[in-house]
Amino acid sequence: MSNKRLIKSTGLISFATCCSRVFGFARDILIANFFGTTIFAQAFVVAFRIPNLLRDLIGEGAANAAFVPVLTEYYTTRSKEDFWRLAKNLLYILVITLFVISLCGILLAPAIVRLIAPGFIEDTAKLAITIELTRIIFPFIFLIGLVAYGMGVLNSLDHFASPAFGPVLLNISMILFLIYVCPKIGIKGLALAVLVGGALQVALIGTVLYRKGLRFLPPTFFFHPAIKRIWRLLVPRFFGSAVYQLSVIVDNIFSTFGWIVGVGAPAALWYSYRLFHLPLAIFGIALATVALPKMSKEVARKDISALKDTISFSMRSVLLVLIPAGIGLATLGRPIIRILFERGEFTPYSTLITDNALFFYSFGLFACGGIKILVNAFFSLGDTRTPVKVASVSFFVNLVLNFVLMWPLKIGGLALATSIAATSNFIMLYILLTRKIGDIGTRRILNSFGRIIMASAIMGIFSYAAAGMLLRLDKGILINFAGLLAVVFLSAAIYILSSLALGIGEVKAFVRWILKKD
Repeated sequence: MSNKRLIKSTGLISFATCCSRVFGFARDILIANFFGTTIFAQAFVVAFRIPNLLRDLIGEGAANAAFVPVLTEYYTTRSKEDFWRLAKNLLYILVITLFVISLCGILLAPAIVRLIAPGFIEDTAKLAITIELTRIIFPFIFLIGLVAYGMGVLNSLDHFASPAFGPVLLNISMILFLIYVCPKIGIKGLALAVLVGGALQVALIGTVLYRKGLRFLPPTFFFHPAIKRIWRLLVPRFFGSAVYQLSVIVDNIFSTFGWIVGVGAPAALWYSYRLFHLPLAIFGIALATVALPKMSKEVARKDISALKDTISFSMRSVLLVLIPAGIGLATLGRPIIRILFERGEFTPYSTLITDNALFFYSFGLFACGGIKILVNAFFSLGDTRTPVKVASVSFFVNLVLNFVLMWPLKIGGLALATSIAATSNFIMLYILLTRKIGDIGTRRILNSFGRIIMASAIMGIFSYAAAGMLLRLDKGILINFAGLLAVVFLSAAIYILSSLALGIGEVKAFVRWILKKD
């Protein structure tokens, strides 16, 4: 896969992610309108976060770290029969594991909620709602775990479209339930929508897998020889994901202490993280997803030079997009939140605390994108231990900074702690990777980084000034939204023109490609 094909596949995933995010924002607007940052929204966020944490821990994390490199090698160097035999064996093992975890989660929901949201214990109504929602939502881990498995198998076949469009089904399900079911049964309808959306994704992925060649019957319960290799890759990645998810849990625990960080903090963190995650998912995660099979193939061929080129290109691409995106979120955060969410139960206070978190989250956006690339580079090399060690250090950085920063900065302190910890994680991973495989073009990356910062600063001056204008604009939802879109497109144009003036090569190449001169 060439760099052009890499970008093309990334573009496909980005387009699918954009579709998902459009529906996701429609969903979030409805959630904000119906539930705002009230106890119902806080309960749903906590209940939904628990299976999401486990999803990354045993589902998507495992697929990225262990499934994709081994499956890619088998597909490249072995027969198709052996590839599908391995895939089917993995499926049955995963089904049993996910079923046991889901059952335990339902039974232990009261203890889990008390552990992850201790600030809710004194509020018996909020605690009871959260426990009930957790029991409804927890089977989602079984469904989304199967989706993550299918994504890993299909990505090893260089098929990215279906897994990328899967989240659209979840968002559509939640939108329909918000409109037609939640007005009748309340927040429980949103929990049921999660299960229906997960089932729709399983149906989509299962259909594509069958067309590609996976046959679910007859079952094969023997252990494929490659399972041991996958297990060796999986165990360190499991603990690595556990360290990262522990950081998320700690942030969630701190956010439940409303008397320190502010009332409604769990919901505000969720809304702000949704906005923060938009550019990260559209480009950063999409690029990392496509790059992992490419890097795995280069390692299998022992072509370290090509591997370095892929890493360097991916790093520069991430910086090119996510640095200006972070500055855009920092300067335009409040009008974006006000225009998208501020209605119904989502009050001006909700806008204030959500913007406070988003502002500080935005500083770590480029680092989070870079981490995705660097961690996948280690995975492709079969090294899952180094990311675990680095993540452990970053966790303690985040923990200490949460204690220090939440008092003066409230909810913003939790977000800033996350950004600083992510940046330290990124720097440590980069240094250790260069020690492992040699220089990956540091001088070129730093040169691009400096120019991108300058171009983004120029754009930031405009977007900061435009934010004040948008906050004064009060002409109705459609005109306000049109004004926001205009500012976003003008900001992007200013960034591109500034980048061309500063001689950023990646932007020049992109413009030539768009104009079909290259």
